[in-house]
Amino acid sequence: QVQLVESGGGLVQPGGSLRLSCAVSGRSMFRIYRMGWYRQAPGQQRVLVARITNSGSTNYADSVKGRFTVSRDNVKNMMYLQMNSLKPEDTAVYYCNVDYLALTYWGEGTLVTVSS
Repeated sequence: QVQLVESGGGLVQPGGSLRLSCAVSGRSMFRIYRMGWYRQAPGQQRVLVARITNSGSTNYADSVKGRFTVSRDNVKNMMYLQMNSLKPEDTAVYYCNVDYLALTYWGEGTLVTVSS
């Protein structure tokens, strides 16, 4: 069993920055190959934002490339999403995701609102 808790969301003006955190418990992150961030805007499906493997390989949605950076700290059992140059269209609930032993785990999400 893997538990995920997101934090760091909030209200930010366009052009601003936020750093989301995902605390992982139940398993050491050294044993988790791939983790990711997804987001779901009102009335829309949940979509991939960024993923990172144990080797540090990353991939991003085209809409966030060059603005968002995903990272992980296996010692602290934490994953992060640094979001810069935020746009109103980045407004969504952001979810931490882990695939482990053929199961998929999700956190409860953290709301990011980009508005002036």
